[in-house]
Amino acid sequence: MEEAPSLKTLLLAVLFAAGRPVALKELRALGHPEEAVLRALKALERDLEAGHLGVALERVAGGWRLVVHPKALEAVERVLKPSPPRLSRAALEVLALVAYHQPVTRAELEAMRGKGVEGVLESLLERGLVRVVGEKEAPGRPKLYGTTERFLEVFGLESLEDLPPLREDGPPLLLRG
Repeated sequence: MEEAPSLKTLLLAVLFAAGRPVALKELRALGHPEEAVLRALKALERDLEAGHLGVALERVAGGWRLVVHPKALEAVERVLKPSPPRLSRAALEVLALVAYHQPVTRAELEAMRGKGVEGVLESLLERGLVRVVGEKEAPGRPKLYGTTERFLEVFGLESLEDLPPLREDGPPLLLRG
């Protein structure tokens, strides 16, 4: 008689197959209580922590996902030669402004940046990093923009509270580098 896979094994399989962050409410579909799922996730995180399997568990965008462990990153880069999404300096500036000031209108972004943002904003919308979140109660009902779950995923943030603090002496840390 074959033994049923453990909850930890099932979670690993689901997270591997998903290729995206998976929320707790989705993981509860495995038929286990929330506390058991959270315990199994913690145990899985501990098991992967040393890097012996080349992957790590990361909490991001309100869920969990598997990522390459830092110890295996160089090998992955050598073989796959990944190219991260390239964002221009202008796109990073506008994205940072949206992230820190959302919900925000295009006119407000242009006033903060001191130049037009229409093309850059369109590019961020197409990439799924920014979305329309509503309309401002003002003449003309301008669109309000905010960041997306994809933004959190790309920047490895669990939530907007994880954004680095704004600094008085320069651009947000998001733009440094």
